[in-house]
Amino acid sequence: MKNEERIVIAGGGLAGLRSGERLRELGYQGEIVIVSAERHLPYHRPALSKEAINGELHASDLRLTISRELNAVWRLGTAATHLEPDRHVVGLPGGEELKYDGLIIATGVEPRHLAGAPRQDPRIHVLRTVDDAIGIKNAINSTQGLVVVIGGGLIGCEMAASVKMMGRDVAIVSRSSTLLGGACGKQIGDTVTEAHRARGVRMAMGVKIRHWVRQPGGVAIHLSDGQVFFAAVVVIAVGASPSVAWLRGSGLVLEDGLLCDATCHAVGATDIVAAGDVARWPNLRFGGQPRRVEHWLNAVEMGRAAAENLLAGRENSRPFTPVPRFWTEQYGMRIQGSGIPALGKDTTTLARSSKDHRTITGFVNEGRLVGMVGLDAPTAMIKLSPELWRQNKVVGGPERQRRVPQHLAGPEPEATRIAPARGELADSGGAPGRGDPGRGDPGRGEEPRLPRQQQDSQPLPIPPREQPRPERSRYEEVRHEETRYEGARYDYTPQHAPVVRTRHQPRPLARSGPRARPR
Repeated sequence: MKNEERIVIAGGGLAGLRSGERLRELGYQGEIVIVSAERHLPYHRPALSKEAINGELHASDLRLTISRELNAVWRLGTAATHLEPDRHVVGLPGGEELKYDGLIIATGVEPRHLAGAPRQDPRIHVLRTVDDAIGIKNAINSTQGLVVVIGGGLIGCEMAASVKMMGRDVAIVSRSSTLLGGACGKQIGDTVTEAHRARGVRMAMGVKIRHWVRQPGGVAIHLSDGQVFFAAVVVIAVGASPSVAWLRGSGLVLEDGLLCDATCHAVGATDIVAAGDVARWPNLRFGGQPRRVEHWLNAVEMGRAAAENLLAGRENSRPFTPVPRFWTEQYGMRIQGSGIPALGKDTTTLARSSKDHRTITGFVNEGRLVGMVGLDAPTAMIKLSPELWRQNKVVGGPERQRRVPQHLAGPEPEATRIAPARGELADSGGAPGRGDPGRGDPGRGEEPRLPRQQQDSQPLPIPPREQPRPERSRYEEVRHEETRYEGARYDYTPQHAPVVRTRHQPRPLARSGPRARPR
């Protein structure tokens, strides 16, 4: 071990935290410095648009558990200003230079601006950080008028649902004709749209904003269809942009994020990897086109992958080839996605219930299933998940690939073809995944027997309606929350000797201790 070695992690969110912990799991005993623009230790971002807005949780409730073994130096409230890869230096405010032997970039994203919006007005907000959420909550609690949410994506819909459940009048303004249409498909998007409309959410769909007029009592928003919303509070949720401004001039490739190769190594650098929302990399399981994935579980998995491959070195690294997964919850409805639905050129119904809204939509590209989104159908989603692994093989990478988890690989299902109305979801009191999950098969009108590990592997489990929610917050054990879907991860135990490239010529970074065991 060489005590002078240092790995710098730029970004103190989920990806940065989990990458640092993975370094320790692999036996790295050098210094770890985590540079974070935020003044808070890592916290659970998915709760910001839900429990943090309606007051169910406070900022302290969202804090992530940090491994005792991490032993990192935290530089909170310190945004990286520039990067000099040739000198192996990260610039900090005040002219400070932080040298590194290895660098993990996990700076995430920033809220996208909306052209013409008077962002300087204190009644107009964006949501990215816990401080943003606190500001929005305070603004809502101190006013009585209409709350307008601009954007019909995941964050916008979650925000509108949270505000409506607080008893406030809320409106959604979206350029799309259907909520969540691009992410979930028209069928589920229509169901979500109707759920908002049925609860009294005012909808302005397929419109653009023509004018913003600031007045003493609020902000008048003039729409292209002639409607005018007079808002006491406005929340802009129109997407996010990768936080890469500090990397300009570094020589790295910045194209909708930091461009990386399949192993998370930054293109144009020898000792830099990236993870999370900021990274744009080719997933060899889905065609190899570089793209970013802004999902919570991807930040966990890619943070760990980046740490492993930084220690392994570019030559000994393995490609990061996940099947991405995401989830959202609105009005008690649970939406879970897997794969990359945006790649689908057509959709088909993989499973559905004849008695309620439960359904699973498959996204197909040239006869191959590339994504699926389920509405209140967690058990059936788990049963169908192996198809995404089987039909999307890793191509173009080395032979050492991550494996489909054993319980997902399992025996081949009786029918693997893509066909409409593949199965009917079980009826268990009219609610998804209700009743006894240890019997039957959803394709035959019953739910399958699943091992406990698999039952607990859903991104956002919700107890049956017949049972009350646990008194504790589900974010109190967020480390376990991250790994509830662990069964759908690949084998991530390294099969190589971890080493790292450093300054001017290859030199292994210090590593000691036994090979890390999977968590």
